[in-house]
Parts: sequence; structure tokens; C-alpha cells
Amino acid sequence: MSGPGDVPPEILDRLRPICRQLPETYEEPAWIGVRWRIRARTVAHVYTPDVERFPVYAEHATGGEAPTVMTFRVPLEDLLGLTASGFPFFRAPWGHNVGAVVLGQHTDWTEIAELLTDSYCELAPKFLVTRLLNRPPCPG
Repeated sequence: MSGPGDVPPEILDRLRPICRQLPETYEEPAWIGVRWRIRARTVAHVYTPDVERFPVYAEHATGGEAPTVMTFRVPLEDLLGLTASGFPFFRAPWGHNVGAVVLGQHTDWTEIAELLTDSYCELAPKFLVTRLLNRPPCPG
């Protein structure tokens, strides 16, 4: 098992405040990287895969470096549209509604926040989703 050390700290610094806004979501080390969960369900998982061990990620490497990838749940009807344009999005190699995005300097963090909120809404109990959607927007 690896820890947050395989994910660039600047990526974690951007993801943590987004995930903290999701009621009852918690962070934990995953088998590789870091994940955020609601109960026992993974809302987001960020990691830097070894492209030699996991060649499915080789096409997403940039500048000869392994990509930093985040996987998340997407409503099935939105997955095709999200991944159709290609980089930085692609369909994760498992699950029927799992999207993936390569994170880096090109990342639109507003879009990532929206995707993480959608992922949370796919997995969280309905009363928590209602709490999230009915609260006033965050300042700033």
C-alpha cells in the first residue's frame, strides 16, 4: 500500500478543500494514493499509477511522466459526453459508471469540484445529498 506520497502535494492541496465540503466524507490512504469516501463508498480516488505495471495508463502519460489520475462516479448518461472529447478525461478500466481524469497544471478545478459533487450525489444517502444541495453557497 502506498500513501499520499505518490500524489503531488499540490494536487492534494486542491482536492482536500473540495472534498471537505461534502457532508460526512472522509479521507484515507488507499492501496495506492488517497481516496475520499462516504460511508464505505469511494467518491474519489487519486493516484499516480506505475505505467509499466498498469499499461492501460501509458497513453495518458505526459512528458514521459506517469499521470496523476483521479477516478470518480459519473451518472451513466453523462459518462459518454464527458469522455468523448478525450484528454484529460477517459473511462476508467473498471465499473460501468467510473470516469477518470488526468490532473495537472491544465486542470479546471471548478469542473473538478462539480464532478466530485456529482460523484458524491451518486453514492451518498439521499438525506445527505439533500443537505448538500440545500445549503447556501460557500463564500469566495
